[in-house]
Amino acid sequence: MERVTPGGTSYSLHGQISKPKIILIHGLGLNKKLWQWLLPDLLDDYCTITYDIYGHGNSKKASTEPTLKLFSDQINELLNTLNIKKVTIIGFSLGGMIARRFAQDHPSMTKAICVISSPHKRTTTQQTAIEARWEKTKAGGAKSTVTHALDRWFTKDFIDNNSEVMALIRSWVLDNETEVYEKNYKVLSDGVDEIIKPQPAIKCPALIITGEYDEGNGPEMSKAIALEINGSDLFIIKGLKHMALVEDPIAFKKPLITFLSKKACV
Repeated sequence: MERVTPGGTSYSLHGQISKPKIILIHGLGLNKKLWQWLLPDLLDDYCTITYDIYGHGNSKKASTEPTLKLFSDQINELLNTLNIKKVTIIGFSLGGMIARRFAQDHPSMTKAICVISSPHKRTTTQQTAIEARWEKTKAGGAKSTVTHALDRWFTKDFIDNNSEVMALIRSWVLDNETEVYEKNYKVLSDGVDEIIKPQPAIKCPALIITGEYDEGNGPEMSKAIALEINGSDLFIIKGLKHMALVEDPIAFKKPLITFLSKKACV
């Protein structure tokens, strides 16, 4: 059942409330339905919360200029609404940035984090490329970049053989309002400075995952994230790109479920 917090966040609870708590954060331009490929594997052992980031899905637009700090505060308001004191956070792409920001802001509430296909410090070339995509969204909205995005997110073979999945994800992205989307895109472009080399460092258990061929959030970035979190686990999914969790859920879920059972939600 979909619910809304007093602050305007649309969320859903899955599983028994008495189980260990997990919150799932989707990426830019997507929504809480992204996790449909993962949720069935979590229902027996965990209480899982999915929600829409401000300006996405059915959540309200951000009341101020969006930042990672604002999105971290959104999680805090959601957890306070549910009276949850400690949680494991799983974040994809922009969601992985938000997960790290929340772990910095609320270490006592963060049991563990899983950062999926998420950016770290970019090279000059990488930063120039994402800023160029952001500039396109200012004028043309999500439709100006969505086809290129899908090409970067999925392998060609998957695109050619999974038209229904591709149409679904395209529709999610195109559902974003231009003004809201470009502001949220700016957080993905520039917000990484909020989470590089945090002081104090993140100390909770952490799993960092990415696809071998993720163009904008690849293995080198994931290695850099892992180096900043002492004792973290790193897993590279062979042969896949940004949307590994959708393209090959089995390959993605194996390291995640192992991490949750051994280090995060014991």
